[in-house]
Amino acid sequence: MVQLRDDIYGLDSAIFMHPTTWVASGHVEGFDDPQIDCKECKQRMRADHVLEEFEIEADKAPIDFINKELDKLKKEEKLKCANCGSKNLTEAKQFSLMIKSNLGSPTDKLSEENVVYLRPETCGGIYLEYKNMMDSVHPKLPFGIAQIGKAFRNEIIARQFVFRTREFEQMEMQYFLHPDEMEEKYDMWREIRLNWYLEYGIPKDKIRWHEHEVLSHYASQAYDIEFDFKCLDGYKEVEGIHARGNWDLSQHSKHSGVDLTYTDDKTNEKFTPHIMETSTGLNRIFLMFIDNAYTEEEVEGETRTVLKLDKRLSPIKIAIFPLLKNKSELVGKAKEVLEMLRKKWMCEFDLSGSIGKRYRRQDEIGTPYCVTVDFDSLEDDSVTVRERDTMNQERVKIEDLQKYFQENLNI
Repeated sequence: MVQLRDDIYGLDSAIFMHPTTWVASGHVEGFDDPQIDCKECKQRMRADHVLEEFEIEADKAPIDFINKELDKLKKEEKLKCANCGSKNLTEAKQFSLMIKSNLGSPTDKLSEENVVYLRPETCGGIYLEYKNMMDSVHPKLPFGIAQIGKAFRNEIIARQFVFRTREFEQMEMQYFLHPDEMEEKYDMWREIRLNWYLEYGIPKDKIRWHEHEVLSHYASQAYDIEFDFKCLDGYKEVEGIHARGNWDLSQHSKHSGVDLTYTDDKTNEKFTPHIMETSTGLNRIFLMFIDNAYTEEEVEGETRTVLKLDKRLSPIKIAIFPLLKNKSELVGKAKEVLEMLRKKWMCEFDLSGSIGKRYRRQDEIGTPYCVTVDFDSLEDDSVTVRERDTMNQERVKIEDLQKYFQENLNI
């Protein structure tokens, strides 16, 4: 978003911010999840997730609606604890996702005067730095501010691998615009974000849109991109795209006393910009690409495990092996190749085990290419390059390796 577009600016905002930031955003008052407890085994559960199992849409639903639906299930004797099977469950109550801390002397008691919050979303920093961006860069609407960073949530239950954790990496972009442009730009960003997943190898039949039936009071549209996870047995949200209106900047202006309106230099119209947001958890995207790429296939009577990641996403691009680790001339030559290639690509150097075992290790982490230095390499300055998905091998001159990988890695 930041590097390839002229209308989006990068930001790295603070994790600790003035607590009024989260009052203005509504997080202190209403950033919570509905919790129910089993009175027998003390198991905690997300009430909206429990209702989802009965195909009842309850994401961001009012607590009264959730308890009404739970009561129906209790009367039908369908509701029970997922852990012990007991039907002795509490009513749903709101469980705050905000994690409190305090700044100052470590001997100070935690009080409302010195309380701070670990940011539950990165977008708060974007709104806080909006005026600084306007004053320093002077962008013209529409424009976006994007960032990636740590976010923290007091989850009722941390579960589903890295999908739902109390500490995670979040990527968000807030796109500021005139209200008349919202529909056009919202559709534009929906298409851009969906195509990003398709470009990097997510099959079209494994990804879908989910429209929110229950909207936040300030939102006019809200869609999630969902992926069909093998490891989680079904579709789960990986990204949200929301039309948020002008509520965010209006609230921050109200609580800070700072004018955050925008004046159009052509029409002299003065207004508070509306916001189109795209928000995703990097942890979830990571799990999605791993889930999609994980492959087990039979090769010569054995099972090969391979991550068929798009080459641009593979963490290690090239692995370099000397054929034998106890031949110093092969090790030395292989290290020369390593030093040449690691300047441009992430590389690994592996001496341990047979070549076959080394290939398998690289297959498992999704490395696109392996380079083997053998005794012929000492004579003709060529190496064997092996491709991950096809397992095809070809001889390439050492002097041509950089050109070869430049073409085949598409980087």
